[in-house]
Amino acid sequence: MRSARLGVTARLIAVLVVLGLAIFPIYWMFVTALTPDENLFGATADLLPDLSRLGVFANALADGKVGRWLLNSFVIAAGTTALSIGLGIPLGYAMSRFTFRGKAAVGLTLLFTQMLPEALLVVPLFAVFRRFDLLNSLHGLILADTAFTLPVVALILKGAIDGVPRDLDEAARVDGGRPLTVLTRIILPLIAPATAAAAVIAFFSAWNEYVFAVTFVFDKSLQPASVGVASFIGEQDTSIQSIMAVALLFTLPAVAFYLFAQRYVVSGMTAGAVKG
Repeated sequence: MRSARLGVTARLIAVLVVLGLAIFPIYWMFVTALTPDENLFGATADLLPDLSRLGVFANALADGKVGRWLLNSFVIAAGTTALSIGLGIPLGYAMSRFTFRGKAAVGLTLLFTQMLPEALLVVPLFAVFRRFDLLNSLHGLILADTAFTLPVVALILKGAIDGVPRDLDEAARVDGGRPLTVLTRIILPLIAPATAAAAVIAFFSAWNEYVFAVTFVFDKSLQPASVGVASFIGEQDTSIQSIMAVALLFTLPAVAFYLFAQRYVVSGMTAGAVKG
């Protein structure tokens, strides 16, 4: 009994340590944003925030541009996530359940796209986007980000669908179910955890994307927060507190989305365990 209690205590300590390591960067951003200039570069670091300086966040949001950047980032990330999941589900289903000519080539192509850095494709994509009038627009960034997130999403969903027994498909077809019905009513509920995980990956990828955003968008009112935060870095003067305040505001929505999606990952895994 004593060894069991020690084991539980050790696991609890390990969880607290990992949780502390995960939360500490966000906490340190908060502390730095509230640290005055005279203490920022001092010999000792302030470990506790100076709550009397909370006005730095109000100042960061005062002119409205930070709020606009965050809204643009949310529109881009949400659009990319929806489009990636909407296209990734049928693509993953087709690669998992159907046999067609060039299936192996499609899989290799999806893998190959992940080997190409964004910087290598900026110039050709810029030319294509200019031809189709997609520059300086949020929907253009959504398409560009989806091109990079869709292969990952499709491969994740394909692997999840591979784990669903084909007997369920055959049983549904015997009852008169078409492939679309099998996908929506049988397979999608079973791969809900993988779908939520893929959505998190797509959202984070689009939320943090910088290269396409800084290249394809010229209007400052359309810039996402990833580009806006970088604009606080000046050639002669850089306010560390302002950067940390805006960076913290930029981080919190992504964390909130992860916590929201995590509920569906856990609930989907629990439901699958009960059904099994």
